[in-house]
Amino acid sequence: TVGLLATLHFAPTERARQNLVREGVPPESIWLTGNTIVDALRHLRAEAARTEAVRAMDFSGSRVLLVTAHRRENQGQPLRNICAAVRDVVARFTDVQVLFPVHPSPAVHATVHAELRDEPRVHLTGPLPYDDLLHVLRHCEMVLTDSGGIQEEAPAFDCPVLVLRDVTERPEVAESGAGALVGTSRASIVGHVTRLLTDDAAYAAMAAAPNPFGDGFAAERIVDVIAQRFDHQVALRAV
Repeated sequence: TVGLLATLHFAPTERARQNLVREGVPPESIWLTGNTIVDALRHLRAEAARTEAVRAMDFSGSRVLLVTAHRRENQGQPLRNICAAVRDVVARFTDVQVLFPVHPSPAVHATVHAELRDEPRVHLTGPLPYDDLLHVLRHCEMVLTDSGGIQEEAPAFDCPVLVLRDVTERPEVAESGAGALVGTSRASIVGHVTRLLTDDAAYAAMAAAPNPFGDGFAAERIVDVIAQRFDHQVALRAV
């Protein structure tokens, strides 16, 4: 792998740094920088939405939940469980609207539309442009997702994230308190959403959790390390 050949290692999180050390990478060659996705979000926080469905969402008069689900292991019954949980939540909370950008995979599209197309406060759309997705993350109440990328993006917007998986390669989200791993059980999903919608302290704690993926200045740190390294090598060759 590239890791075996690399001289410089830039770890996005402390857990990633520790993983490199356990793999035998010398600690002095590892720099904890944060994740560059947070850098991108710092520059791409667009205010205006382009998609009609997003523009139509009433973020000020209702609590909007963003839902995304597409992973292969969640297709079939797990996805039906997720949809059933969404129905339960909108039935229980009349001020909740759900925005569900549906993945184009035939298996996902068919299941989600069969389960949710008749729910008046569940808005099914196609995949959103990236800037519209960021607009929703900035303004929604919380996100329910099995996406890896959104687990990294949501904490940058102080948006609680409930991970619709049994395991995740991004455990920092739950460890930091910025989200929770809830699985695909209907009861578990409804329980976690209900807690956040009814317990102000629990919601505030998750929304205020530190972003485990950094502060948006990872690229600057990486450039500084590389510049210092090459400057040092140039100086040695000159001598």
